[in-house]
Amino acid sequence: MDTSLIASIVAATLVAGTPLIIVAIGELITERAGVLNLGAEGMMAVGALAAFAAAHAGMSPWLAAPVGMAAGIAMALLFGYLTLTMQANQVASGLALAIFGVGLAAFLGKPYESAPLPAVQPLHIPLLGDLPLIGPALFHHQALVYVSWGLVAFTVWFLDRSRAGLVLRAVGESPSAAHAVGYPVLAIRYAAVAFGGAMAGLGGAFLSVFYTPLWSEGMVAGRGWIALALVVFATWRPLRVMLGAYLFGGVLVSQLFVQGAGLRIEIPAQLLSALPYLATIGVLVLISRNPAAIRLNSPASLGRAFRPER
Repeated sequence: MDTSLIASIVAATLVAGTPLIIVAIGELITERAGVLNLGAEGMMAVGALAAFAAAHAGMSPWLAAPVGMAAGIAMALLFGYLTLTMQANQVASGLALAIFGVGLAAFLGKPYESAPLPAVQPLHIPLLGDLPLIGPALFHHQALVYVSWGLVAFTVWFLDRSRAGLVLRAVGESPSAAHAVGYPVLAIRYAAVAFGGAMAGLGGAFLSVFYTPLWSEGMVAGRGWIALALVVFATWRPLRVMLGAYLFGGVLVSQLFVQGAGLRIEIPAQLLSALPYLATIGVLVLISRNPAAIRLNSPASLGRAFRPER
C-alpha cells in the first residue's frame, strides 16, 4: 500500500476520534463522581451550534470553541439541577436532555444551514512534521487533536496522582463516607457535571468549526452515544477511552476510504456507513458477557441520588 495513503488513513483516524475522546473524557469524569449523564448527544449538538453561530458572527475559532463549551455547561447544569438538587432520576433526565438538546439545536440552527465557515488550517510542527510517513500522519493536525492527547494525559494524572482526583473517586464510590469526613459531595458532583458539559460542548465545537466547518441538522450523528459507550468499553480508564475512540475512528475512516476509492465490492453504501455503529454494538455485546468486570470497575454509587443529611 502507498505510504501516503497509509499516512492519510492514520491522520483521518486521529481526527475522527478526537471529538469522541474529548466528550468521553468529560463523561468519564462525570461518572467517576457517581453521576450518570446520558445527555451527551444533546450537549454536543447545542455546543456545536453555539460555536458555529459565534464563528459565523465573526469570532475566531479559538473564541468560538469556549462559546460551545459554555453552551455545554449550561445544558449540563440544567441536568445537574434536576438530578442533584431536585433528585430527579438520572437516566430519565439524561435521555430528556439528549432529546431536548438535539431538537433545540435543530430548531435554532435553521438560519445557519447554508452558511459555511473558512477552514481552520492545521498546525505544522517543525522537524517532526517533516518526517516521512510519521510527520503527515501524526504531526500535521489542528490544535484540538493535540489538546485531546493532553486531556487524556491530564486525566490519568488527575485520577491516579492528585488529591482532588482521589476525592472525586471517593465521592463516586461512597458519597455518604465522603460527606461524613467533610467533603461537599453535591458541589463536587456539580463541578464534575459542568466539566462533562464543557467537554461535550468542545466536542461539538470541534465538529462544526474545525472538522467540517458548517452547520447541518444531525451533524453530531450519534457521536454522543458512542462516547457514552466508550466509557463503558474503557472500564472508566482514560487510556482505554483513547484506544476505543481511535478504534471507532478507524472503522469510520476505513468505510469512507472504501466508498471514496470506488472499489467494486457488492456491499450497500448504507451498510458501510453503519459499520462504525455496528462495531460499537459488537464491542458492547462482548463486554456485557462479563458483567462482573463492569461492576468491579464502575463507580459504586453511579446513578444513585445523594441527599446530604442536615
